[in-house]
Amino acid sequence: QLNPEGEIVYRTPWFQILDRRPPGMDQPYYAIQSSDVVVIVALNDQGQLLLVRQFRPAVAMMTLELHAGHIEPGETPEDAARKELWEETGHETGTLELLTKVSPSTARFTNRLWCFFAPNVKPGSRQDLTREAGVEFRFYEHPLTSLLAEKEFISASSYAALFAAVL
Repeated sequence: QLNPEGEIVYRTPWFQILDRRPPGMDQPYYAIQSSDVVVIVALNDQGQLLLVRQFRPAVAMMTLELHAGHIEPGETPEDAARKELWEETGHETGTLELLTKVSPSTARFTNRLWCFFAPNVKPGSRQDLTREAGVEFRFYEHPLTSLLAEKEFISASSYAALFAAVL
C-alpha cells in the first residue's frame, strides 16, 4: 500500500513526480510537487502595470507576464515576492498585500500560488541581490483589456493574480 502523501517516482532539482493513488484506485495517479510560487501585481505611481518579458523554453516563445518566482526553503512568501520584484525588475515597494493563495492546477500540482499586490513600486537600490539575466521589464500603458489580447500574455498565473487584484 502506498503512502497517502505519495511516493516520489522521479526527482529533478525543480520538481518531483509523485505516485499519489487515492483509495481504491489501482492505476498510478501522478502529481507534480514543487515549491510554492509568488506572483506580484505591481503598479507605479501613475497606475501603470509592471510586466516582464522573457523567453520561456516550455512554450518556446517570448512571454509577457507579471513577475513571479519560487519560494526558496526558509523564505516567507512575502520575502520571496520582494526578492523576485527586485531580481526581475530592479523595483521595490514598501507595501505588499496578499491577494489570495490558489492552486495552479488542482488536477496535477501540489504547490500553491501566492498572489500579491504592490502599489507604488519604485526603482530600487538594493546591493544584496543580483538582477536576473534575460528578463526585460516594462510598464504597460494600455487598458487591461488590451493586455488580455496580447499574444505573448498567456500565463495562467498572471491571469489569476490580475483577476484577484481586480476583484
